Amino acid sequence: MASSVGCQHYVRSCLLKAPCCGKLYVCRLCHDAEENHQMDRFKVQEVLCSECQTLQKAQKNCQQCHVQFGEYYCDICHLFDKDKKQYHCQPCGICRIGPREKYFHCQKCNLCLAQDLRGNHKCVENVSRQNCPVCMEDIHTSRIGAHVLPCGHLLHNAYRCPLCMHSAWNMDEHWELMDKEITQSPMPAEYQGATVKIICNDCQSHCTVPFHVLGMKCAECGSYNTAQDGGLMQQQEPQPQPQQPSDLHTENEPESQDQPRTQAPH
Repeated sequence: MASSVGCQHYVRSCLLKAPCCGKLYVCRLCHDAEENHQMDRFKVQEVLCSECQTLQKAQKNCQQCHVQFGEYYCDICHLFDKDKKQYHCQPCGICRIGPREKYFHCQKCNLCLAQDLRGNHKCVENVSRQNCPVCMEDIHTSRIGAHVLPCGHLLHNAYRCPLCMHSAWNMDEHWELMDKEITQSPMPAEYQGATVKIICNDCQSHCTVPFHVLGMKCAECGSYNTAQDGGLMQQQEPQPQPQQPSDLHTENEPESQDQPRTQAPH
């Protein structure tokens, strides 16, 4: 059983009676970590007061000693916690950390987003109703903040979207550092002049660029978020031109007007 005074997830003065197994836990996350099944937060009906040990229906204050179970209480999610400006989003079906006025619910993405993303993001239908492609945690119910990438996909944190391979953030400063590092790291002589075909994950361009082990820069957008498309292509060095028969002379014999020129055999 978890501690009777809050837990690492929430600050509260009660324990939830799990509707599935009847055991007492501070929160659903503590329950799920110990049991081989998950607690349905919406079906919680009873809580145990941590102060007077009275078992009672789920509510904000203890009916016996009147202690407040949580500064914030949602009677839908049965969420008790300290005040974080939480609000219950009806379309999401769960509580979100607010304040409410700083967020809006995008109907197509089916997710609460920051107001500065209103009309300023790429919608992906039901984008949150999937696991994070990096850590595989359910994004919709995760307590970890997720980020909407320029490509429209949603994940907790990464430099590149693992779904479409677009860069997750503005990488201009990082690309400039790559430029400097490549300039200071010349390739060995046998690779001088070698080129390779690449596909840019950011702008989808196909181009041929100089090969470098540290990265290949897209010739269109300047991104190093590229993938090699084929093997190296070594530029051919100019071959020396063979001497023409008219330029060949008999050894030790000077060229003269009346001396016949030797013709190379076929």
